[in-house]
Amino acid sequence: MKFKKQKHLLTQREEANAFRFLSNRRGLIDFSSNDYLGLSKGGDEFNGIQVKGSGGSRLLAGNYPEIEQFEKFLSEFHKCESALMFNSGYNANVGFFSSVPQKGDTILYDELIHASVKDGMRLSFAKSYSFKHNSIDDLNKKLKHAEGDVYVVVEGVYSMDGDSAPLLDLANFCNQEGLILVVDEAHSIGVFGKCGEGLVQSLGIEDRVPIRIVTFGKAIGAHGAAVLSDATVKSFLINFCRSFIYTTALPPHTIQSLSNSYGELKSGTLSLNLLQNISLFKAQFSKKESKCLISSDSAIQCVLFPGNEVVKNVSGLLVDSGFDVRPVLSPTVKKGKERIRICIHTFNTENEIINLANEIKKHLKN
Repeated sequence: MKFKKQKHLLTQREEANAFRFLSNRRGLIDFSSNDYLGLSKGGDEFNGIQVKGSGGSRLLAGNYPEIEQFEKFLSEFHKCESALMFNSGYNANVGFFSSVPQKGDTILYDELIHASVKDGMRLSFAKSYSFKHNSIDDLNKKLKHAEGDVYVVVEGVYSMDGDSAPLLDLANFCNQEGLILVVDEAHSIGVFGKCGEGLVQSLGIEDRVPIRIVTFGKAIGAHGAAVLSDATVKSFLINFCRSFIYTTALPPHTIQSLSNSYGELKSGTLSLNLLQNISLFKAQFSKKESKCLISSDSAIQCVLFPGNEVVKNVSGLLVDSGFDVRPVLSPTVKKGKERIRICIHTFNTENEIINLANEIKKHLKN
């Protein structure tokens, strides 16, 4: 029988009540998308730019003035020496970690790091070890396994919990020990900073973080990603990074969309409105009820409902009430840590946020 092993694994997923499927929900109040600032909802005017492809990879026919100008803008906005565009955050992470760390080097990564980072490390010739979530003490212990150049990889905001890495302490520790700190800012761009510059810049430590990876498919409301680094790393990626070299470049209309979104960011109004909505949601829960929430100041707010069957049932009831929320099941998260993952947006009204919180509280155990 063809695909016998695959069918067996799918059956195991079904038996664990963890089977995934695609849905196409309509007419619900959005509390699930990563479009935190609502920037994907506005139509772009492309000012005569053709909505067509770029024509090839950047090294062949796909390089053009607008993409180079946008990279220059990114380096200025994010206060770094260089920026290099990628087609997605996944491509950027896989490309960076599979190429920049060399044989004889070591990657130490937070145990909750993005799957794309893990996939990149699998393709790397460097050794890799995880450390306990947000634990600098455990990171220090894992240093005994390290050799060569040592890369420490964390996220500004973690996608499944919504909490943040202790970046100030990490930056100090890495600089003291001579380690290369890499911060994935996928979920913190557009959320933190006076103009949504991200968590690193909001803390004023961009000069102590050699590598940042910013993603545009979330708060920026478009597509693509960029590696922020010095000129040496950018040149190395152009020469050795397979996910950059062997893929068609982003088209001009995508670059126009990104420019428009960053133009909206610069006012600072969107990020401020988002933070106000986040505070409003958290304020709806009493001290006792808040014990079911994972501590987070980001747009990602999670309410724990342990057990795949339980969390799926609660999610279904919230959907029936008109709210587009999604359950996060094990094995995506640890067993017993299943949760409803809620994304707060600028466009969610005060009544929508309060009503969602009230519906959730109906299902919390006393």
